[in-house]
Amino acid sequence: MTDPKPRGRPADPDILTPAEWQIAEAVRHGLTNRQIASRRNVSLDAVKYHVSNALSKLGLTRRAQLRQWSGVALRSPVHDRKKKGKQMTFGPIGQVARGVHNIDEARKWYGEVLGLTHLYSFGDMAFFDCGGTRLFLSPSKAEGESILYISVSDIHEAKRQMEARGVVFINAPHMIHRHENGTEEWMTFFNDNDGRPLALMEQVAPKA
Repeated sequence: MTDPKPRGRPADPDILTPAEWQIAEAVRHGLTNRQIASRRNVSLDAVKYHVSNALSKLGLTRRAQLRQWSGVALRSPVHDRKKKGKQMTFGPIGQVARGVHNIDEARKWYGEVLGLTHLYSFGDMAFFDCGGTRLFLSPSKAEGESILYISVSDIHEAKRQMEARGVVFINAPHMIHRHENGTEEWMTFFNDNDGRPLALMEQVAPKA
């Protein structure tokens, strides 16, 4: 007599499940549980459940520790890279972020009045091409400074080398979006010597 097949979903080989990875990346990006629930259209309890599971699996006790955790999902094209010690070059500016009062009016003004090419929108976020640099618009009540996103060829190695020079990062490199073609967008944030916000960004093509 053959043994019955195990019921339920097969165990995931990664340290976190896909759903836990999505929530962990959002936490590392600096979003609150309520913001994550709203953007992912899930309940607040579901977000809290995934955050709790992720902390337990990683041996962490506080949400702030998760923001600094530098893990990478097994399925990510970033996972198998080994470039430690490679000298990095920085630039060009890949993206500039600007807060706007009304995203619908701003999307119309930047697209129809200014004439920038609209790349894509996600909820209350809109992206335009500005001569090869991506302009990121999102609602903001405050008149904060624009954030410059500097392109690098290996975001983890760039962070390591910058930390060696004394730069303090706000969070670990994390994936913020996966495009339909599988390309992943990674970011990590820090401040300049005057406390103004900056970020590193990298686009990583899918595994062949």
